[in-house]
Amino acid sequence: MKVAVTGGAGFIGANLCRALAARPEIDRVVAYDNLSTGDAANLDGSVAELVVGDILDRALLRDVLDSADAVVHLAARPSVPRSLADPVASHDANATGTVNVLEACRHAGAHLVAASSSSVYGATPELPKHEDLPTRPLSPYAASKLAAESYALAYGSSFGLPALVLRFFNVYGPLQSTGHAYAAAIPAFVHAALSGKPLAVHGDGRQTRDFTFVGSVVDVLTQAVLGRVTAGTPVNLAFGESVSIRQVIEIIGEVLGRDLEVCYGPSRTGDVRHSHGANDRLLALFPGLAPIRLADGLRQTIDWFATTGAYPVSTGRPAGARSATV
Repeated sequence: MKVAVTGGAGFIGANLCRALAARPEIDRVVAYDNLSTGDAANLDGSVAELVVGDILDRALLRDVLDSADAVVHLAARPSVPRSLADPVASHDANATGTVNVLEACRHAGAHLVAASSSSVYGATPELPKHEDLPTRPLSPYAASKLAAESYALAYGSSFGLPALVLRFFNVYGPLQSTGHAYAAAIPAFVHAALSGKPLAVHGDGRQTRDFTFVGSVVDVLTQAVLGRVTAGTPVNLAFGESVSIRQVIEIIGEVLGRDLEVCYGPSRTGDVRHSHGANDRLLALFPGLAPIRLADGLRQTIDWFATTGAYPVSTGRPAGARSATV
């Protein structure tokens, strides 16, 4: 079985490639990535093949995805602030790029698992966010992801393409990048905490998110590929554990064994105030899922950062404690 992962050198993609390569049912894993946000080093030690290429390169994309049994489409231009800085680039990568992937999958006859985002719900106030709610994107990024998932479902209806669209909710964990202007909240917090710097919070910190550990996401994606799971509607990939940013910071402090300095600033344009996903459809498709608790996921994430960066402060872990890996 050949599986191709677009964005395979990225944070989620590299974790997934490692998991897929370990499965006996899969004899070939290809990571397709333009390395704009991914890193070839994320695949070090993995048997996954890295092909450096862009999803806007239709000829190369079609060649790489040819004969693939399944494609997990993770490649995207992430980040709400990045889309505000260059909305056209976000559209090109996330919407047009997805159509190119769909065409390549249609040519290969491949099963598609595509990543969408909880950001598509936008200004819809109801909680928890369930898949029958209207979508009201607040940013070009959210609009481009809504377009991408709509195209995937349309290809399923129009051409019989077997597809599953999953709406990711704030994924975090090992391999996630930090140290740049568009870093997600948890890696930015962990990086600052380990560096002995104040944690910068956009807004009052009472906004809530449904954080999902990357290991849980990889488990779902792997099951989806092996089971050739499809659905005619989007499916939330969430586990219903809604917490505030302040609570996340408190847990990080507990793991590190010390109080953390926090600096609050203005809210960011395009950010959703509260996000909490219903998971009825997810559990119907993948019964028996056991998500990793936030505290456990944060501990694994902190352990990974502590062993990969030149941080000047102790993590507060007991002497001789082993670092967790994913």
